Amino acid sequence: MVYSSALPPHKLILGIDPGTQVMGYGLIEVTGSKVQVVQYGVIHLKSYSNHAVKLKKIFDRMIQLIDEYLPDELAIESPFFGVNVQSMLKLGRAQGVAIAAALSRDIPYVEYAPKKVKQSVTGNGNASKEQVASMLVQILKIQPDPKLHDATDALGVALCHHYQKGNNARQGGKSWKSFLTDNPDRVSGK
Repeated sequence: MVYSSALPPHKLILGIDPGTQVMGYGLIEVTGSKVQVVQYGVIHLKSYSNHAVKLKKIFDRMIQLIDEYLPDELAIESPFFGVNVQSMLKLGRAQGVAIAAALSRDIPYVEYAPKKVKQSVTGNGNASKEQVASMLVQILKIQPDPKLHDATDALGVALCHHYQKGNNARQGGKSWKSFLTDNPDRVSGK
């Protein structure tokens, strides 16, 4: 059997917490089992009264982030079902624009339900934004900032995506046989 001396897998994941007032984004770098924050922040949209202008701002900022950091994948929180249909429609459009920006640069995307993100990060699908932020401060060694809960939510989405890829023992490990079956190109014979 020949063993490869290749570097550990390297991946950049862009997480998005969509919104029409404030949209959070967070970029994590995964190298092997090590996860570190590259960038996170928010896109403020409250000052724009026209919804179409907000959508354009979202698209433009997404393209800017993608072109600057060249993420490998986009993880985005799916809209939760609410009572206000108009708010849901606007949120869905914001999410769609963010996804379209990624697709325009051939970046694959995955959606995660808010409960899935919270469960993945905190172990509690009903955790508050504050609880998610607190856990991310511990896991990712970031500074707590209550003004950036949308950004920490986006980091949570990115981290959830990383966990779903089987890169964290807390999410349950695969057997060696499963690894070999899923990754035939990673092992070579004599």
